[in-house]
Amino acid sequence: MSTIKKNVSTIINMIKKPEMEILPGHVAFSLVISVAPILTIFVLAASTLSISVESLINFMLKTFPKDVSDLLIPFVSGTGFDINVGISLIVGLLIASNGLYSVVTTSNTLYKKGSSTSLRRRIKSLVLTLLLVFLFVFILLVLAFGNNIVKLVLTFFVDQNVIKIIYQFFVLLKWPIGFIAIFFTINLIYALAPDSPVSSKYTRKGALFTTFAWMIVTAIYSYYVSNVARYDVFYGSLSSIMIMMIWIYILSYIFVLGIALNARRYEAEKNTSNNI
Repeated sequence: MSTIKKNVSTIINMIKKPEMEILPGHVAFSLVISVAPILTIFVLAASTLSISVESLINFMLKTFPKDVSDLLIPFVSGTGFDINVGISLIVGLLIASNGLYSVVTTSNTLYKKGSSTSLRRRIKSLVLTLLLVFLFVFILLVLAFGNNIVKLVLTFFVDQNVIKIIYQFFVLLKWPIGFIAIFFTINLIYALAPDSPVSSKYTRKGALFTTFAWMIVTAIYSYYVSNVARYDVFYGSLSSIMIMMIWIYILSYIFVLGIALNARRYEAEKNTSNNI
């Protein structure tokens, strides 16, 4: 019981830190900005595989709730790749990396690590941004709306018994697989974020906290968006954006809180070893 109280007290103290007032919103904004370039990459990959844009749009309409599909479809209904799209893609990714650039800078401060060159930090932040965004895509496609996607795919099967078994198998395994994917990816990002990478033994606690919290929030988000949400009452035509923004902000807040928890553990263990 005392351990639980201690952990709760630690989280409350972390929430009061100045970086928790600014950094989550910055990360969330950058992730929202990254939606356009990431979806552009998916569309380009789909066109390379001879998958039409119409097929992607139909897939979104059948898979996601209306508010979510209304938000995503405009990004995939463009006119193909040209020099303007290429420039927009590069600029979009660079802007999107600003959130993780701030995470790298904050991690250096929290862990008291020396800073590397701006170019090296920018390259690292871009790589970490891609890792984090593709993790968000995985969560969206597998955990949030995976049931709908599997149901859509299974419509091509005839045997109802096979459909039922595959669907139950997916529902049973998606959360354990999701846990493993989220934990190892987040742990990797946490360990690599400072300019001088820290040992993963100092990042596991924060990664474990972030993984559990993300899965709980995503389960609530998935149910709420599919069955309860009525944002249109308050936000009208902006409802689809608000739904996605709130989810991304909460996940971003948890992500930054995990960094703060890791840094506190790192500092505590270093102080203990110095006192010995």
